Amino acid sequence: MKKKIALITGATSGIGKATALTLAKNGYSIIATGRRADRLEELREELAEGVAFLPLVFDVRERENVLQILGNLPKEWKAIDVLINNAGNAHGMDPIQTGNLDDWDAMIDINVKGLLYVTKSIIPGMCDRKSGMVINIGSIAGIEAYPNGNVYCGSKSAVDAITKGMRMDLNPFGIRVVAIHPGLVETEFSMVRFKGDESRSGKVYQGFEPLVAQDIAEIIEFVVNRPAHVVLADIVVLPTAQASATLVNKNLNS
Repeated sequence: MKKKIALITGATSGIGKATALTLAKNGYSIIATGRRADRLEELREELAEGVAFLPLVFDVRERENVLQILGNLPKEWKAIDVLINNAGNAHGMDPIQTGNLDDWDAMIDINVKGLLYVTKSIIPGMCDRKSGMVINIGSIAGIEAYPNGNVYCGSKSAVDAITKGMRMDLNPFGIRVVAIHPGLVETEFSMVRFKGDESRSGKVYQGFEPLVAQDIAEIIEFVVNRPAHVVLADIVVLPTAQASATLVNKNLNS
């Protein structure tokens, strides 16, 4: 029996890397994409011996590059069963009136346009085969806006809306479409948002137990292993200490 193939974007760290390792243990062949070739090689070394692995180095923002690379996959890698659009970013926490235009471009280009470029490359094959699953990693920020989140929240709201529309458009083809919206997950996310300022990024996860990347990977593992007639369409997952985008009990474990 042919092994199923999962394509995971942003697989060099965090949720993407944890998902690649978890699905490999479930018997999947793994296509992992990311901007950092060295990190993809580190992932290769962590995979069990015998796991089929195809690392692809590109930035999801670069449309022509994405379309060229994903449009010319080796024959044995073309029939992708699961696409996990995980690549994403947050830059800055400025109010809208002082926001940085480069930060805005980065968030919209990666979180929205990058997701679309990758999806555009993969779903025609799924439509031809009348099978497949697309999992889009959103955020609680796409469900609830919060102060100084403006463009990041907007980009993740777009992911939510695109996912809903995608589910409708792909329904005639039997393709399952899933949105997972995590709350606070301790990854490199805050280091990127605060541009490497450890004094700010470290405080985000202090005083409570946040989610970790493996929590989301295990949810993805559960989702992909549901029977063909079942789709967990829309999942919001929070740490116990978090009740909304902005309400976090930082005294819960004290």
